[in-house]
Amino acid sequence: MSLADTQYLNIVENILNNGIYGQNRTGVATYKLPQQIMQFDLQQEFPILTTKFVAFKTAIKELLWIWQMQSNDVRKLQDMNVRVWDEWMREDGTIGKAYGYQIAKYKQLDNLIRTIKEDPDSRRMIVTLWNIEDLSDMALQPCAYETLWDVGDGYLNCMLVQRSGDMGLGIPFNTAQYAALVHMIAHVTGLKPGKFTHVINNAHIYENHIEQLREQLERRNQALPAPTIHINRDVTDFYDFKPEDITLEGYEHLGKLAMTVAV
Repeated sequence: MSLADTQYLNIVENILNNGIYGQNRTGVATYKLPQQIMQFDLQQEFPILTTKFVAFKTAIKELLWIWQMQSNDVRKLQDMNVRVWDEWMREDGTIGKAYGYQIAKYKQLDNLIRTIKEDPDSRRMIVTLWNIEDLSDMALQPCAYETLWDVGDGYLNCMLVQRSGDMGLGIPFNTAQYAALVHMIAHVTGLKPGKFTHVINNAHIYENHIEQLREQLERRNQALPAPTIHINRDVTDFYDFKPEDITLEGYEHLGKLAMTVAV
């Protein structure tokens, strides 16, 4: 079975059994545990759940919106038939100074790729979306807010730090999304994808997701092998990637589990 299923479902089960009950800004109560960690060797397999469907194509489109387009304009996502940010769209069509805006503001992607190529031993390869001076002008302050990068022995490693993680909806999406990002950046910098570590400071389950996640836990013994990711080898510049250049081969899953996002 997929290692993503194993690690993810262990955290879900732990939260359901031992989580702390409490309220939050959304008005939908959660059970939570602090500082949950998943780690994957991307040479071994690609981390995407098989015990439920994860919208990989949507995840890639949002990833490109943030990291390649470096945009805060929700209408660009809607043009790609992606609606994940509709609930936070302001009257001007944006989410304020959030996400892609912060990558563009400081040319963070360009700096990261240049450092990986020119100074791979650097211990300062960090991309952060948590800009204190701009937090008040963000429709939603970033959840998956920081990546830390490392190069060693020809491998590119990445740690994603997430301040808040909705285990039902957000975490499966973000894990697959940022694992794909490691593959993409490794490809354009001439490296192999290495370790991907996902750190979730506040890992929580919303009350209205419990039934669906218990159903997913019941699927544990039916989990399937992980698929294989394919990156278009003809793309050499990150800014040339298109959604169809990043695909999964052999992605089989046990079906969708519908959940409502807490806004």
